[in-house]
Amino acid sequence: MLPLQRPAARAPDFPRGVGSTVLLVAHAADRGVPVEQVLAGSGLSSTDLVDTHRQVTAGQELRVVRNLLRDVARGEYAAEGRAVGRRYHVSTFGIFGFALLSSVTVLDAVDVALRFWDLSFAFALPVVEAEEGRLLIRLSTEGIPDDVVAFVHGRDTAAIETVLGELLPGRPAPRFVGGTLEVGPDYLANPLPQGDARTRAMYEGMCEELVASRRARSGVAQQVRVLVTQRLAEGAPMAAVAADLGMTERTLRRRLGVEGTSYRLLLEEVRESLATEMLATGRLAVEDVALRLGYAEASSFIAAFRRWTGRTPTAWQRDRP
Repeated sequence: MLPLQRPAARAPDFPRGVGSTVLLVAHAADRGVPVEQVLAGSGLSSTDLVDTHRQVTAGQELRVVRNLLRDVARGEYAAEGRAVGRRYHVSTFGIFGFALLSSVTVLDAVDVALRFWDLSFAFALPVVEAEEGRLLIRLSTEGIPDDVVAFVHGRDTAAIETVLGELLPGRPAPRFVGGTLEVGPDYLANPLPQGDARTRAMYEGMCEELVASRRARSGVAQQVRVLVTQRLAEGAPMAAVAADLGMTERTLRRRLGVEGTSYRLLLEEVRESLATEMLATGRLAVEDVALRLGYAEASSFIAAFRRWTGRTPTAWQRDRP
């Protein structure tokens, strides 16, 4: 039996990086679909796609998928998904991609992928069987809405095939046949051209920190954090965020209470985190930071910042090492 760890089971509603949505929009543009049309109803704008650190909810990405499929025959959803999946490259995945590239062998890379699957853009979860030195991999779409299952499965399988091909260039990459990807022992044993155990260990540590951070924050509260961040400039009104989640304010308040938090606390948490990030750069005036965080006046922001840190923004900047 090969020493592989399966990814932790997770609901398909976890927040994710904006990079996947960017690729969906790029594919739509190649098909002649305007960005406004493909983003309609998602709560996202074209400016949200520019920030590489931006997060979106799974619901927002799936809304973009549905907009993309609006003019596609249902029988073509899988093919459309595969066309999008071929746009995903190792470089798309940031630190996770570097961990894959620096793996020593293909088997090593597969092990990294399974352990840090949270850092991929896939909605489907891999189900792996190891026997006689080979791996049999299929993707589970349990929990994914029926209307996008074919697209998601097609996209995620094509993305896996594309990444495998880039990890070991010059060798035909295994492909999914009948829903199963079979990877033989000879292919798994191949050394990767950029493989380096020390480098991989460094990126692996970074991946562990990212995964731990994401798993520590889950549920409705994390989705609220993502949506609040997107709506800060307009003050992040609770009614708008609740509507984005398909809930009433009362329901959202109750769901957050079950998770031991409140909308006000989450709004304050997001504002404090972003405030320190912006002020640390030294590139923005206090008034500009206040505006970006949705405060009508700088004085309100200064008072809030003093409550968070015990100092004014100017004093905090001055006292930083």
